[in-house]
Amino acid sequence: MTISANAMITDPGQLYFSYVRPTDEVLQSLSSGEGLLGIVTFRNDFCREGSGTTLEGVLQISLSGRGDDLCEIWQTTQPVVAGKVDDITYRCSSDFLFGSIALPVADVPAGDHRGLSSPPLQSCAELAYKQIFSLLDRHGYPDLLRIWNFVPDINGVSHGLERYRQFNIGRQDAFLAHGRLPSKQNIPAASALGSVDGPLVVYFLAARHKSLAVENPRQTSAYHYPREYGPSSPTFSRAGWIDLGQQKILFISGTASIIGHQSRHGGNVAAQTRESMANIAAVIAETNRIAARSLYDLNDLSYKVYLRHITDLP
Repeated sequence: MTISANAMITDPGQLYFSYVRPTDEVLQSLSSGEGLLGIVTFRNDFCREGSGTTLEGVLQISLSGRGDDLCEIWQTTQPVVAGKVDDITYRCSSDFLFGSIALPVADVPAGDHRGLSSPPLQSCAELAYKQIFSLLDRHGYPDLLRIWNFVPDINGVSHGLERYRQFNIGRQDAFLAHGRLPSKQNIPAASALGSVDGPLVVYFLAARHKSLAVENPRQTSAYHYPREYGPSSPTFSRAGWIDLGQQKILFISGTASIIGHQSRHGGNVAAQTRESMANIAAVIAETNRIAARSLYDLNDLSYKVYLRHITDLP
């Protein structure tokens, strides 16, 4: 994902992000700033009980004990107000809404809209997305720009089905229930990562402005994957592009070494990385084609990289 240029803080309706080290002084300053949309951290001990430090807009995601101590900061140039609806905590400005939801999987009733028994994770995903869509519809932020999903034990198998496939069923059912699938033009960019045992966590960025879904010519669109990948296809676009006038933002989805719909280079992390970069380059080229000018290249992006095995880092 990238923001094409550094936004001036005085410009109205701009969106920007950065990474900072979580010193008390820096975080307290961010927390008290009027333009803070959210702070994302991947460490368990970010806000310790009894520390005496109260921070607004913090989302903690437990990926592993090796999470970087950098915090992901989302801000806007507009004043922000905070709110909570159902299980969602959010912060919004006149143009943007940044929210998060964490649902303990075991606490969600296992059942779907047809009254049939569903795996708990499937029901959890459906409930999370229905709450998100209800919030956005209620407050008038129709367009989801980017979603980050963190699924506990994502490749584990329960109830006879891989947990990621259970998640895909629940997510798609929520999209259908809220009428968000008839047009493929506004399916948001997204990623889905495995997390340690814990809740299903989803954080998301929405806007009043319409974004455009971008697909990768080298890959089958995720929502057109064949049935061999599960009863419901993954519901996301390869990227999302939004034109805010002076600022043009590209959000790229989680990208892997997939050509067509098949994973390539199993067991070779270097080759997987090269293939992933080729896919990102293809998404950039497609975005530039749609925009009818060269807005982005590989060297302009801000990358967030997730490793399944820490030994692959070198």
